[in-house]
Formats: sequence, structure tokens, C-alpha cells
Amino acid sequence: MTPALLVATLGGVGRLRPGPGTWGSALVLPALWLGPVACLGLAALCLVAGWWAAGEVLRDGVEDPGWFVADEGAGMLLALAALPAATLPGALLAFALFRLLDITKPWPVSWFDRQPGAFGVMLDDVMAGALAAAALLAFHALVPGVLA
Repeated sequence: MTPALLVATLGGVGRLRPGPGTWGSALVLPALWLGPVACLGLAALCLVAGWWAAGEVLRDGVEDPGWFVADEGAGMLLALAALPAATLPGALLAFALFRLLDITKPWPVSWFDRQPGAFGVMLDDVMAGALAAAALLAFHALVPGVLA
């Protein structure tokens, strides 16, 4: 397996069935215990590495195959960065919100999803992660203490 495929599949997790995107999202959940700043930094690293990997492995008009899950890693890490503390309820809510937004692709996620190349492959999931993060921050502001 090439370095680009290792990044694209998050070490092969993208080859798991069913639901490789769900597996890719679940893989990064332990990062929650590193804290919000680490999650944000890891999200940026996943974004940059995934962007590079997309340019290396996606050829001949193939757009966002199921096995490419570096984008799910980046988006999920962004959602985790919004949690004030490492709690199981927070992790489950972040995971559920991110997967819901990634699967249903509401606007503006759907707009990014329609863009070609690495831009569309990576940024639809980053937008889903950003929307999940915004929802988590709003929830925490409205109902303090539940996620902390």
C-alpha cells in the first residue's frame, strides 16, 4: 500500500465494510481525550494530508470513493474540537451529528460535495464537521453542563 493510500484510507480503515465513512469517523474518536486544541490540530493535519492523498489516488474522474475516509477523519476531529470536555455523551452526540450531516449533506455541505477534485472530496466533510461543531457549541451555550 502506498503512503497516499495509507492516508486516504486512514491506515486501511476505509476498506472496512459496511459503512467505511462511519469506521473512519469512529477511528478518530479517541482523540477527544487529547483535548480541543489537539483535535483542531489533528483536523488540520488530516485536511492537509487528505488533500495531498486525494491528488495522488483519485484519478480518471473518480470522485470521493467510499474507501477514501481521510475527509471523515478531518470532519469528525473538527466536531470533537468543539466539545468542552471528554465525555461519552459529548462524543456520541458529536459522532451522531457529524454522521447525520455527512450522510444527508444539507446545504452548504451539498455545495462542497459537488465541487471537483480534492476540494470537493475534503471540504464537504470539513463543512459537515464545522456545522456539527457549531451545533455542539450552541447546545453547550443553551444547556451548560450537559457536555462538560
